[in-house]
Amino acid sequence: MATTQSHNSDDARLAELGYKQEFKRHFTLWETFGISFSMVSVVPSIASVFFIVLSNGGPVSMIWGWLTAGFFTTLVCIAVSELASAAPTAGGLYYWTHRYASPQCRKLLSWIVGYSNTIYLMAGVASVAWSITLQIAACVTVASNFSWAPTTAQLFGISTAVLVAQALVACFSTRIMARLQSLVIAVNFALILVVIISLPAATPKEFKNDTRYALGEFENINGWPDGFAFCLSFLAPLWSIGAFDVTVHISEEASNANFAVPWANMMSTSLAVITGVAVNIAVVFCMGDDLLSILSDPTGQPFATASCCPASISFTTPYMKILYRCCIITLAASRQTFAFARDGALPFSFWIYRINKFSGTPVNAVWVVTGVAFILTLLVFAGPTATTTIFSLTIVAQYLSYIIPIFCRLAFKNDFTPGPFYTGRLSAPISIISLVWMVFMMIVFMCPATPMLSSVSMNYTSACLGAWVLLALVGYYFPFNGLGGVYWFKGPVPNIDTEREFTSSAESMEKSGDSDNLEKKA
Repeated sequence: MATTQSHNSDDARLAELGYKQEFKRHFTLWETFGISFSMVSVVPSIASVFFIVLSNGGPVSMIWGWLTAGFFTTLVCIAVSELASAAPTAGGLYYWTHRYASPQCRKLLSWIVGYSNTIYLMAGVASVAWSITLQIAACVTVASNFSWAPTTAQLFGISTAVLVAQALVACFSTRIMARLQSLVIAVNFALILVVIISLPAATPKEFKNDTRYALGEFENINGWPDGFAFCLSFLAPLWSIGAFDVTVHISEEASNANFAVPWANMMSTSLAVITGVAVNIAVVFCMGDDLLSILSDPTGQPFATASCCPASISFTTPYMKILYRCCIITLAASRQTFAFARDGALPFSFWIYRINKFSGTPVNAVWVVTGVAFILTLLVFAGPTATTTIFSLTIVAQYLSYIIPIFCRLAFKNDFTPGPFYTGRLSAPISIISLVWMVFMMIVFMCPATPMLSSVSMNYTSACLGAWVLLALVGYYFPFNGLGGVYWFKGPVPNIDTEREFTSSAESMEKSGDSDNLEKKA
């Protein structure tokens, strides 16, 4: 149990950042780690994006691609965790942007990051729900002896039901979720061990591959040059292990947050890289060498075919995924939406920024997130390639919202004060490498899955993200009746009673443009 002293320290730190304590701090370090590791859910995540990595390099991408992406993802995690340790607040990324950016551009950048972070998390909700849907449908297909083949409309219906179920769970008190984390962590590790140990034992000899094939065979099916195909395969590990800002958005519900949040991120990311490689090695050695046959699996989820695993494992996977991930991403997205509405940046912020008295959770924000995720899921009607857009959009929007605050911290003169988690002299080099990596990955993931362009194979990621950013810019610069955010958005707005003097002085400083003094006072 978290001590009263640590809670008081957390509340005092949050007050320094300008906010009053509105959530209950139910999450200990272990439970915060559980949230982060549950979000990763190594085996279900690998199963969900197996088709992406298999068609872009096969065995080499599964092992060496995971290691490569895992290394750079860990660097990004370090850069984000340093910011989380310095200023642990549910707003996270957009708060840091405003705090560390130049006074001339901090409001606009904070606005863009807030909207980018919001759409990334909402796309994450949609992508997790869709991956669960595909695995449930695959299980039903296998159970029916392949006599049932779901239509897109049926899959969309299942996905909608999953979204609603996620929302209902996310509306529960976080105390319940916190107490479940020990069980969830245990089951997560158990599932990893089941695959690593049982899969080789259950695989027929004819499906086992030798070391030369497993560690050195590169098979490029989609048609891009091998090097670019290898980079495209990074989508699988990045989608699986990259959402470490989930714990950032529960900072106001974690005990000893400036220590617990960054270390939970680092532990879960490191373990995900290691266990992910182990799972991929087990699968590569036991999947056979006919990749085209695996990818043409009638269930649409080739992981079951590739692993040749017993039915119990195949049927357990989707339900484990539901247990691990279904409500975690919705939980994080609702907290980000709540925090952004707290600062008045969203339409209907006055309604979104409410905490349910019974559950102590932002129920309205949960349903806003679910509604937007439902709209994003409509992309599935544009075809299989468009479905991949949901996964790509998650990464691209996520990286955009990471790049800006990390860059601002390095590029502008600011009052960055490290928290308990800090890498010292290595901090700047790590952040610079992370920035280069994220920019490169954003470019890669905006490219089509194949070089043969058509309306079906087109990657809609850039269009979706561009439309969202354009909408955010229109909302910011909207010229009529002073409705645009440029006229009234001040960035993070203190809401604590003892900061009334700060608020009034903030308004006067804003008029005079003396934002540097404002930041120091904050």
